[in-house]
Amino acid sequence: MINEGGDLTSYRVTFLEMTKEPIYDWPSVTSKEGITVLKAQKPPVWYFLALYRVVGSEYEWTDQYKLTHQELSKFLEHSDVMFHTFIYNGWPAGFFILDFREKYICDIAYFGLVKDAIGKGFGSYLLKKAVKLGWKKSGLKKMTVNTNTLDHKAALPLYQKVGFKQVRWEIHQRVCSK
Repeated sequence: MINEGGDLTSYRVTFLEMTKEPIYDWPSVTSKEGITVLKAQKPPVWYFLALYRVVGSEYEWTDQYKLTHQELSKFLEHSDVMFHTFIYNGWPAGFFILDFREKYICDIAYFGLVKDAIGKGFGSYLLKKAVKLGWKKSGLKKMTVNTNTLDHKAALPLYQKVGFKQVRWEIHQRVCSK
């Protein structure tokens, strides 16, 4: 089936979780000069969408474009949502969002690097940082994340490497530009 936006594509969504804090230490930045992870306070919608676009454009990240400015703002400004920007040598090289809106659960709602930052070992550093920050929340019982076969090929192995276990998967379909 061909649609105006491209071909109808089937893809697998893998749901993963971690039910206890991993025992590894906080990731070190000693060998990664010029790295900072900054927590944004009520980030504007345009900033989220700019990073969302640059990180996800090659992986069919399009769902957030369907939401209104008000819906996105409500999510980004929620007190239980934490937006972090990964800065490398002064420029935004990626981001992650920790979503604590469900009691006792931290969902890594978004995680990714810009193309120029991929392949430099930053993914493992940033994901470990996200995981450790998530587990700082008192009373947390579970951390969740999902990925799919449209995402970067290293996404699923990376999640598993830092301690996430697959709990289920589903087949979805969408119109893709690829």
